[in-house]
Amino acid sequence: MFAVQPLAGRLRTKLCASLAAVTVGAGLVTAALSGAAPADAATVVRGMDVSGYQGNVAWATAYNNGARFAYVKATEGTSYTNPYFSQQYGGSYNAGMIRGAYHFAHPDSSSGTTQADYFISHGGGWSADGKTLPPALDIEYNPSGATCYGLSQASMVSWIKAFSNEMHARTNKYPMIYTTYDWWSTCTGNSSAFAATNPFWIAIYRSTPPTSLPAGTATWTMWQNADSGIFPGDQDQFNGSYTQLQALATNHD
Repeated sequence: MFAVQPLAGRLRTKLCASLAAVTVGAGLVTAALSGAAPADAATVVRGMDVSGYQGNVAWATAYNNGARFAYVKATEGTSYTNPYFSQQYGGSYNAGMIRGAYHFAHPDSSSGTTQADYFISHGGGWSADGKTLPPALDIEYNPSGATCYGLSQASMVSWIKAFSNEMHARTNKYPMIYTTYDWWSTCTGNSSAFAATNPFWIAIYRSTPPTSLPAGTATWTMWQNADSGIFPGDQDQFNGSYTQLQALATNHD
């Protein structure tokens, strides 16, 4: 995920099993796992995420190359909006992809509630149309200061909870949480406070899927596995079938 616009920093890092059963509910994909499966298993849907760094994206080409979903950066803090958001968000939709918007958090600059409201006002809304993924919170290493933005673990959990609750109150959908296990462990104390409500999008750049997950989380929902590849921007996978991806984009919480 590129976060290279003002205040932004590029992500520092970006199926161990096959799905035996998947239930989509409350905006969360949970799975019962059985046996080992490669990342190329039929229960994986491939996609991408982009920001203003990519500019105008050739969405039809990405779709023809196999991308079926896309996350698009909308906002950062309360002072930045992606100037290419319309082309990227609308273009991916028009190409036939399921798309969603994400917000790059700055917990040191304003409250979680304030940033959620800013995000919603600038592209971070959600509708149960089967084509819109849960709005996503990009919460990760501080690009220009203290790793945890000067917050204690408890204060960070409270900040994320405020953002998540405001998103749910206004959209009836809990946000996807994008993070790395290292940051989550360091800055939230590996909190389990979101395991029952929020899907997790785990970033780790390697050829095998994530095995270290936020406490209480059964499995990853999205995996960012590389910062370049066949699609523009970062390379991502959804842990499930295309039908399950559509359900995630359809069901209210």
